Amino acid sequence: MSGKNILYAQSGGVTPVINATAAGVIETARTQASIGKVLAAKDGIIGVLHEQLIDTSVMRDDQVAALRHTPGGVFGSCRYKLKSIADSRAEYERLIEVFKAHNIGYFFYNGGGDSADTAYKVSQIGDQLGYPVQCIGIPKTIDNDLPITDVCPGFPSVAKYVAVSIMEASLDVMSMASSSTKVFILEVMGRHAGWIAAAGGLPVRHEGDPPQIILFPEVPFDEQAFLERVDTVVRREGFCSIVVSEGARAADGKFLSDSGVRDAFGHAQLGGVAPVIANLINARLKLKCHWAVSDYLQRSARHIASKVDVEQAYAVGQAAVEFAVAGKTGVMPVIERVSDEPYVWRIAEAELADLANVEKTMPANFISADGFGITEECRRYLKPLIRGEDYPPYDCDGLPEYLSIEHCLVDRQLSDWRSR
Repeated sequence: MSGKNILYAQSGGVTPVINATAAGVIETARTQASIGKVLAAKDGIIGVLHEQLIDTSVMRDDQVAALRHTPGGVFGSCRYKLKSIADSRAEYERLIEVFKAHNIGYFFYNGGGDSADTAYKVSQIGDQLGYPVQCIGIPKTIDNDLPITDVCPGFPSVAKYVAVSIMEASLDVMSMASSSTKVFILEVMGRHAGWIAAAGGLPVRHEGDPPQIILFPEVPFDEQAFLERVDTVVRREGFCSIVVSEGARAADGKFLSDSGVRDAFGHAQLGGVAPVIANLINARLKLKCHWAVSDYLQRSARHIASKVDVEQAYAVGQAAVEFAVAGKTGVMPVIERVSDEPYVWRIAEAELADLANVEKTMPANFISADGFGITEECRRYLKPLIRGEDYPPYDCDGLPEYLSIEHCLVDRQLSDWRSR
């Protein structure tokens, strides 16, 4: 008789490689006689509450393998933050009801800091509510802001996309600068941590190479110093390329692009900093600017994923199953760097309590003294992460062949969930 089932759920913003983690979970679980099925929650923790569970056991091996090269979140994700059990006991009771109804012995939550918090809370309440369940967090966030782990799956591929994009766009603006656009601005994600923006600095090999300016959340925006730098670069190079993090903020801590709206996790919904910067340059320096917001493009660009990222994303899914079989709970598999050159890494273990709601920002020694670039220490950290390609298969029309399937939901055992 097979053992208890795994319930796997994706959370928060997706990545180019989060489905590779799902593949790691499902393929590894299929080799374990002590594990029953892998059920996947439709749309994250919301799917658990509404008992919308996908039966992955009906997926063919080739379909599971195709998860490895498919972007987005095949099973659906969500932004939904569980409150404490004291504030929202009904939600936790519902989770346990669903776990019981579907013989769930293992809960895997694949996400960032907020998701680690959710997994940690669930790991604590199982005993209280009479149904212990092993909870394993699985790391994922393009922001690269989880502590302890050397890198977060999803970030290396986004870093590669941003580095390539600013490199190519800079060649474009450089070509037209004598008679047209002088400044190009690429806005990237990163609310509080400038890791993605830092990746934009990888194409810089010699002084004057683009992008000549990077704006980090960790460095308060100094308008006068910034404008002087733009003016100097344009006079010297003929053009200027800029990478700006969406979380760039003024000295008072206010985001340059704070729209005043908050998301489901309580985070500021940022309204677009690139046009703010472009308007400033145009108004003060009278220079023609173009800008772009990488937005969803950066986190869905599986066609240019880092091979290292794909391998690490799969490995943390695989390790989650191995941790569960070993009886572990309240933990997360993380990536530990053994050496830079050659780049060697391994899977380690961290406590969810140490990961939940903790953001890892850029260390000061990764940002250049003038605040507009990255240091050699940062370059040594970033370079190995974007190496190698892992292209998806392409069809005869030249488009990637990404997995598209109709999910099979398990039969519901409970009444409808009504939040209260």
